[in-house]
This record gives sequence, structure tokens and C-alpha cells, in this order.
Amino acid sequence: MSADPRGRVQTRAGRRALLAQLSAPARRFLSTEAGSAGLLLAATVVALAWANSPWSDAYVAFWAVEAGVSVAGWELSTDLGHWVNDGLMALFFFVIGLEVRRELSVGELTDLRRAAVPVAAALGGLAVPALLFLALAPGGDAARGWGVVIGTDTAFMLGALAVVGPTFATQLRVFLLTLTVIDDIVAVSVIGVFYSESLDVAALVAMAALGALLAVFSRLGVWRAAPYVAVGLGLWVAAVQAGLHASIAGMLGGLLVAAHPPARDLVEGAAVRFRAFRQSPDVVVGRSARLGLVRAVSVNERLQTTLHPWTGYVVVPLFALANAGVDLRDGVLVEALSSRLTWAVVAALVVGKLLGVGLTSWAAVRAGLGRLPAGVGFGHVLGGAALSGIGFTVSLLIAGLAFDDPVLRDQATVGVLVAAVVATALGWAVFRLAAVLRGQTDADLPRFLDRPVDPAGDQIRGPVDAPLTLVEYGDFECPFCARATGVTDELRDRFGDDLRYVFRHLPLVDVHPRAERAARAAVAAQRQGHFWEMHDLLFSHQDRLDLADLAGYARDLGLDVEAFLRDLDEEDTAALVRADVASAEASGARGTPTFFVGAARHTGPHDTESLARALEASRRAAGGPRGR
Repeated sequence: MSADPRGRVQTRAGRRALLAQLSAPARRFLSTEAGSAGLLLAATVVALAWANSPWSDAYVAFWAVEAGVSVAGWELSTDLGHWVNDGLMALFFFVIGLEVRRELSVGELTDLRRAAVPVAAALGGLAVPALLFLALAPGGDAARGWGVVIGTDTAFMLGALAVVGPTFATQLRVFLLTLTVIDDIVAVSVIGVFYSESLDVAALVAMAALGALLAVFSRLGVWRAAPYVAVGLGLWVAAVQAGLHASIAGMLGGLLVAAHPPARDLVEGAAVRFRAFRQSPDVVVGRSARLGLVRAVSVNERLQTTLHPWTGYVVVPLFALANAGVDLRDGVLVEALSSRLTWAVVAALVVGKLLGVGLTSWAAVRAGLGRLPAGVGFGHVLGGAALSGIGFTVSLLIAGLAFDDPVLRDQATVGVLVAAVVATALGWAVFRLAAVLRGQTDADLPRFLDRPVDPAGDQIRGPVDAPLTLVEYGDFECPFCARATGVTDELRDRFGDDLRYVFRHLPLVDVHPRAERAARAAVAAQRQGHFWEMHDLLFSHQDRLDLADLAGYARDLGLDVEAFLRDLDEEDTAALVRADVASAEASGARGTPTFFVGAARHTGPHDTESLARALEASRRAAGGPRGR
């Protein structure tokens, strides 16, 4: 299951062919990353303009200003540049760690087969650029920069994808996001192993103890965020004292904050408290309702929701402002453009990422390790591989750690900037070629109902010729499906005879082991003319769906129990359920509930008001009168 503080909840498919629909946290992550790309680009331009202006000395002096914290004789002091690179960037990597943990626990990395291709692509996109750099770069100190070419800047990449990629690219974004998760883990590991200073053993012990404390918090289910934040700050201080780069503390801290789907009892408890507050809007009752809502969502996702906009819109642009300001005057640019180091960085990021990600993806699919997401072709993968050559944030960070010589550092920085431009242009060209030569335009799930509503075969509530249609793919064990939450009852009360509601089966057998049998029970009841009565009973007793329970419901409805049980096991009954599942997959439904308003798949929250607005929009688009 996945949850969203804005109210959207959905049970997600497990390991089989029906993959989970893009979750709300992933959508928020993608939105923030892509949106922050504009600020990141603006900060880069400002840094370059400032560093090459008559006020360039002020640029250098500003980031050299000392600032510190002193408590009871203990002091931590450094310049503003290091506060950004070693302080704020730790927060950036903490959010990445949270996202990695969420993906490992409830996201795209929970199923190894589903994640196999992007994981293989990520490893190829790390190894090939590093090897290509070492083959092209001059020896000596310049060779230390191999880590510069392994990273991909998620914000810049997704921002570029929004500009030069397919109009609809949701599935490709998920693929690339999974790839960058592995990319980030390896990049931070490289920083810790190859680019850290001499280590302080006592501080390392302190780090281990604080990390263990975070793990204990997660294990015990501590749901308040404050203890995690306090221990995370201590972990950062210990990492700095230990001589490790602060990114290690950030990533480690995020990885140790557990993510989990919302527990049904907590969701229902929050609903009870909220109803109590509606009936008695008292301060104490309101506080109880608020805590109930907070507790229903994991600390991991709450911290991501709070911190990710800050890292995307503040931390990363500040990092660019502090690190992209290379003074290109007095022959520096000419020297950089004639440097083997600069062009080794460009070639490794642009060509290395394209070959590493693209060819490894192709090989992984051909070897049967997995398959590409629905809607994604190899042309899309190659376009995304080209865009993954935008290293920027991690690349600039490692360049600052790898090179003590400012000349080498500036050459590597110029290489990173040039590679970002070239990779974007190459990505645009690859996407255009994929569209023209292979017809690979959209990289998204299907967005329209594959099998039109058929009054002769579908189960319909309301007039069969009603002007408004709402189709739900549901699962009788899903606690968030419409009948379980009362959404369809409220919509039918609001729209009356203007609405026909259609229910189709999408049992998620990896998540809900009794859902398929429950779906077959509904079909068996349908054969005796009592589908909707059985439908309502099954949703009313989601925790009691064993065979004996189903037989009891048939008896309560006055059905011929012997015929019901015989139909329950018939192949024709199973075939009807499979037909609904096939139509769900062909229509882009990957979790329950999934709604279609008319023939178009509904995305976003599926509460009563959101669906009502979508139905009204459908009515207006058809030119019908406004509803009551």
C-alpha cells in the first residue's frame, strides 16, 4: 500500500506482471526534482556570471567567510563554502537515503526482478564512464577524478527530460529514478571510501552507536520525527569529527529510517478520531485527530515530504551557487578546453553513460533478467541514458574532494558543465530519432479504458444509459477501494441517475491472498443474480474471506449454496476474473483502486470531492448540463 498526506491511498500490486501504479511519494519526488532544475540552472548561471564579473573577488571572499557553532567549549567552525558542501549537502543525502529506504521497503526495489534492469543499467552507467575516464585522462593527480564521472544529477536530468523528452514519460521517469537510486548509493560509497580524510576511531564508534540507535527507533516503531532528527544531527557531527565526508552520515541516517505502508488499523483509527473532531471540535480532540493522521504515515515519508522541497529548492541551488563559479578569464577557459582532463570528463559522462546505461539495459533484457517498464522502449532508454550524463551536483562535489590543485578542479568543473549541455542535446536527438524511426513517442502507461463498458457483460449500478460513467478496478481485500471507504455511495447520492458505476475485478494476489477467491465468489453470486449484494457483503467483511465465510454469505443471501460452490470452482468463473485483470493491465491500472472517468484513467486523489470534480469536468467536456 502507499499513502499520501493529501488523502490518496492505494493498494499496490506485488511481484507479478501487474506493477504498482506510480505512488504518490514518487510523484512528489519527481515533481520537486524536475521543478528544482530551473532554480539549479539559474544558480549556476549566477555563479558563473558572478565569478567572471568585476566583483569576482567578492564571490571568493563570501564563501570564505568563517561561521561556527560553540557549545560548552566544544566548537565546530568552517567557512560558508564548507557549510554548504559538508553541512547542507548532508541534508540532501539524508533525503536521498530516505528515498532509497522507501524504494527498498515499499517501492520499485522491493521486487528484484522488477528492479533488475534499472539496477544493471545503473551499474553499467557507473563502471563504463569510470573506465573510459581512466583510459582518456592524463595520469598523476588527474586520475583521481574518476569519481567525477560516476554520478547523475536527478534534478537536472528530470528537468531536461521534461523539456526534451516525450510528452508523457511517467514510466521512463520511474525507470530513471530507480537507476539514480543505485547511482546515489554507489556515489556516496565512493566518497566515503576514496575521498575521505584520515579517520578518527572514537568518532567512528560514536557513529556506529548513533546508527544503531536509529535502527532501534525504526525497529520499535517510534513514530515521532523529533528523535530521528536529533540522532541524525548527532550522526552528522560524529561523521565530521571522524574525518568522513558528511554525505556518508546523511545517506546512512536516511537508510536507517524505516518506511512502511500505512497500517489499516491506524488509518481506521485516524478516521474515527477525525469523525469525533467533526462532532466535537474541541482542542484536545483535534490534537488527538492530528496525531492519529500523523501516526498513520511512516516517519520516512513524513520526513521526505517536509525536507525534500527544502533540498530541491534551497540546498541544491545553494550548492550550485557555491561550486559552479569558475573564473574563466585570463585564458582559463581556453586552457580547460584544451585539457585532456576536461575532455576525459566530457567523454566519460556523455559517451560513457550512454553506452553504460543503454547497452547494459539491452543486455539485461536479452539475458532474461527482467523487462522494461510498460510503455518504455529501448529508444526511450537510450534517450534517458544520454541525459544521465548530466552529472552536475555529485560530480562537482567529488571534483572538489578529488583535486587539491585549483587548476585541475576548474578543468574538471568545466568538463562537467560542458557535459551537461552536450548530454541534453544528445538526449533530445535520441528521443527525436526514437519517435521518427521507431514510433516511440509516449513512455507512459495506457491512459484509456481498453475494453469499453458493456451493459451485457459488465456489472453496473445505476441507469445503463446514464451520461456519466465511473469505472473502478477493485480488490475485495483492499481497504482503500471505493465501497470500503464509502466513496461510490456518496457519489451516487450526489449524481443520482446521472451516474452509472461499473466494478471490475483486479485481485492483487501477491498482496491479498484471498482476493482472487473473493472475486470468483462475486462472479458465482452474479450467476444467481446477486452480484451487488455479494459485492457489498465482501467489502463489509474484508477480514473474513475464507471459503466457509463465502459459503455463509451465499446462504445469508438465499442463494443455492451448492450451485454457488460449484460455480466458484468453475473455469468459466476464473476466466471472467482473468478477463477483467487483462483489461486492467491493458488500460494502465496497476493498483487498487484505479478509476476511469468515462474512458480516461483518473490520476491523483480518489476521495469523493476529487472524483466528483473529475465527473463534472467530464460532463462539461461532453457539453452536458451541470449536475446538482
